[in-house]
Amino acid sequence: MSTRQLVLGSRPSKDGVGRGTAAGPVLPGAGSAAATPSSAPDAPDAQDAPADGPSTAPEQPEPAPGPGPVPAAAAFPAVSPSALPFPVGPVAPVVPVGAAGLVPVPAVPAKPTWAPTVPATAAPVPSAPPPRQAPALNRVGPDDRWSRAWGVPAAVEPPPALEPAGAAGPVPEPPGAEDLVLVRAALAAVAADADRAMAHFHALVFLRHPELRAMFPAAMDEQRTRLFRALRLCASRAGDPVALREYLGPLGRRHRKYGALPRHYASVADCLVAALARYGGSGWDGRTEAAWRRLLALVVRLMAEGADEEARSTPPWWQAEVVEHRQATRDVAVLTLRPDQAYPFRAGQWAAVETPWWPRVWRPYSFGSAPRADGLLTLHVKAVQAGWVSNALVHRARPGDVLRLGAAEGAMTVDHAAGEDLLCLGGGTGIGPVAALVEEVAERGAAGRRVEVFYGVRRAAELYRLEELRELASRHSWLTVRPVVSESAGAPAGALVGDLPEVVARYAPWHGFAAYLSGPAAMVRAGSAVLRRCGVPEGSVRHDLAARAD
Repeated sequence: MSTRQLVLGSRPSKDGVGRGTAAGPVLPGAGSAAATPSSAPDAPDAQDAPADGPSTAPEQPEPAPGPGPVPAAAAFPAVSPSALPFPVGPVAPVVPVGAAGLVPVPAVPAKPTWAPTVPATAAPVPSAPPPRQAPALNRVGPDDRWSRAWGVPAAVEPPPALEPAGAAGPVPEPPGAEDLVLVRAALAAVAADADRAMAHFHALVFLRHPELRAMFPAAMDEQRTRLFRALRLCASRAGDPVALREYLGPLGRRHRKYGALPRHYASVADCLVAALARYGGSGWDGRTEAAWRRLLALVVRLMAEGADEEARSTPPWWQAEVVEHRQATRDVAVLTLRPDQAYPFRAGQWAAVETPWWPRVWRPYSFGSAPRADGLLTLHVKAVQAGWVSNALVHRARPGDVLRLGAAEGAMTVDHAAGEDLLCLGGGTGIGPVAALVEEVAERGAAGRRVEVFYGVRRAAELYRLEELRELASRHSWLTVRPVVSESAGAPAGALVGDLPEVVARYAPWHGFAAYLSGPAAMVRAGSAVLRRCGVPEGSVRHDLAARAD
């Protein structure tokens, strides 16, 4: 089927946006794929974290549709549903904004009967030289496990050969000082019309390379914002090759799960230059274009190198079956997953997750337990208003459903050799990665360190993991667990009342502690500021908000 048909058949009705486009790739220099995990948010689930929400960051509601530039996807002409090779159900009406100004939570759509088309890794054809790849990489293509889980019949065409991720040749020199002046001046000129410029860029990409449309989510609003932000970051770091590599390497690795290949980056560079030229004003000239082309050549190379390095040992994604779905509270579910192959990660890390109900929409969630001997993974997910992915995982997912996972990311891990005392703040489902850190310390041995855990929620009924943590504390004298509730009604014995950062400040000073924070973004930011005032050096306050928001 054509890419155009896939686009029209897969477009969900849009009720609102969160990190809505953490789902699609940001080709040459475009926005990153990560958001803040669940402890991260979801795009239309903005990271799954309301005021007291996800394991590490809140889910942002998707903005209601309104006037503005037409999404790039509109460049495709209308196609009758009868012409599509797969069934298309009725489109849900757009729900009007309520009197309170909030978009109602969208209903989770029924499981689609067709699988998303994502350029995938496959075995090389016999005539092609074998690419460097990890043993037992999962194959995604006709009749793979993902398609079978959705009931999609096997296709007749064989999967395409895998294209090596790397590119031969010398690394381009970073742009010179004059180039950077021209690049930044062009961005400043485009800034006033950044959304239109990025929409024009995506329209050009989809018109010239329609096969790439399947890599992107249906809703492109947040994608445009991420793209322009990434361009500004590249321009600001272009004079520092080390900083630029540190940003673009992980970005290239994340793009592997979308099916992005080096030739895709190179193909759209012309589209980006054309869009910038159109909105760059009277200052755009041949020298400015040459400066941008030098910058984009370097960007493409560094992203390809990051992808190639990871491709040697890691698949672009893992498929994971839901083996248990437990409703911890009305809006929180604990999911246990069995990946299709060994999944390496550390306690405190997170991964991007894609569901079959929202193809190409990836949201970050933190792991709720330390690595287990049986290889199973745990996610704590809170459904938030207008959260597409979080609502699907909490209210729709059931044992037997198959999800996709990106590689584990995040630096909120414990240095067991340092021996520092640990101060952990977990807000809402942010208690998931905090509990995982505690489990890892228990497994490896505390080695004389103290571990202080503050578990904050709004209401006592949301302390769904308190008994488990208290039982762990009863077996380990080095662990102290303090529940914190904002509303005192029904608070359990020993619970502290107040906002989590304020309560932690009452026990100051915290000199000599390394602090770990996970939960809603507002809580993490407020907690970080409070801890620095309470004697914790900035370098010892650890969370993943910035990394997930790339």
